[in-house]
Amino acid sequence: MKRASAIPWQCPVAQRRGKAVSSEDVTPDPYAEPLAFGQRMQLLRERRGIPRTVLAGLLGMSPSWVKQIENGRLQTPKLPMILRIAEILRVRSLSELTGNAAHGELMLFVGPGHARLPAVAAAVNTFPAGTDRAAPAPAHLAARLASAWTARHEAKNHREVIGKLLPDLIHDAQLAVRQADSALDRRAAQAVLSEVYALSQFFLAYQPDSSLLWRVAERGMVAAQESEDPHAIGVAAWLTAQAHRDSGATHYDAADAVTLAALAHLEPLLPDAPDDVLAIVGALEFEAGYTAARRGDTGSAWGWWDKARKKAQRLPGDYYHPVTSFSRAIMGAHAVTVAVELHAGGESVRQAAAADATTIKSRPRRARHRIEEARGYQLDGQPEAALATLDKAFEAAPETIRYNGYARRIVLEETEAKSPERRRRAAELAVKIGVLAA
Repeated sequence: MKRASAIPWQCPVAQRRGKAVSSEDVTPDPYAEPLAFGQRMQLLRERRGIPRTVLAGLLGMSPSWVKQIENGRLQTPKLPMILRIAEILRVRSLSELTGNAAHGELMLFVGPGHARLPAVAAAVNTFPAGTDRAAPAPAHLAARLASAWTARHEAKNHREVIGKLLPDLIHDAQLAVRQADSALDRRAAQAVLSEVYALSQFFLAYQPDSSLLWRVAERGMVAAQESEDPHAIGVAAWLTAQAHRDSGATHYDAADAVTLAALAHLEPLLPDAPDDVLAIVGALEFEAGYTAARRGDTGSAWGWWDKARKKAQRLPGDYYHPVTSFSRAIMGAHAVTVAVELHAGGESVRQAAAADATTIKSRPRRARHRIEEARGYQLDGQPEAALATLDKAFEAAPETIRYNGYARRIVLEETEAKSPERRRRAAELAVKIGVLAA
């Protein structure tokens, strides 16, 4: 097996470093003094690196309209439009955009802190130094980890399930690395530790501690490269690319750099690779397409999706990757995501009709697919279908929809609908997912 080469990727801390800038170069803090809605919108748009023309296109409005909102010549838009702007600008809470302190607790793309977050954070932050306890063997840890992944996929309350398991898994995997007797054992332990950090990222995603998420992502990548295990490297790169992409448009290049470097390392191994390595290559190819779709690059997005589909066709019909859910069954769901990110409402609905959600084994992944379907229906002007699909997402995995900013935005928007029935249905769902008080 080839020795793993270092995968170049960009640390978010390093990205914030660079040449010194004068005070005139620094974007003002929207909270430094009272600012109008349009001024906040402009500051946040520029911080995310989104041109005015791009924001206008994503909103279905003209660049002139965006400019007039930003300079205060037009009144603050109504809630549905504010929520769409908040989604595109990836604001953490609505008050960040509106300046209204009453919106301070209304988090969009950061969900509520889970009750088990402090215990998981403590496990990540506390290194098991000086313990006399013998570490479990890597094979034993790998078996526990496989059971944890299975539990996550089968549970409605998947964050509760893995949040309960993670502290001990993190401690034991760290201990196994420290107590490894040989280079071979140490690499095996590092591979398990890397995947434990991967499981941790699923728990930490969209929770109110982004620095902890990045710390886990960085450690996962380091452990994967120390392991020299192709599959571990692929999984770590897959998650790191997602973390970059979800940080906003200014991080898309970093997401691509990680994805393409991992693919360059893994593709030469494919002729003799097991199914898990083939699957992680396919998952990485889809991630490249996902990022291209976020950029609005239709050709590249579907081109990468097609490459991933061809990898999926090489896998056994019943195969399902334990971390990424990559499989033949998932490609329909991935097609919906590409169409939605390209803001193609009709194509999103067409792809949703072709995809079979029942073949997706993982409850949280099935719920995520339902949310993507709901986004497609709303883009296509079918809000009733969007709400009905979000109900299905809640049924599959309530904890997925509670932490999903897109779902929260759709529900809140529909609480302002003209139709009394839609308002009632949206309000009931908003209470269930914790956006509105009962």
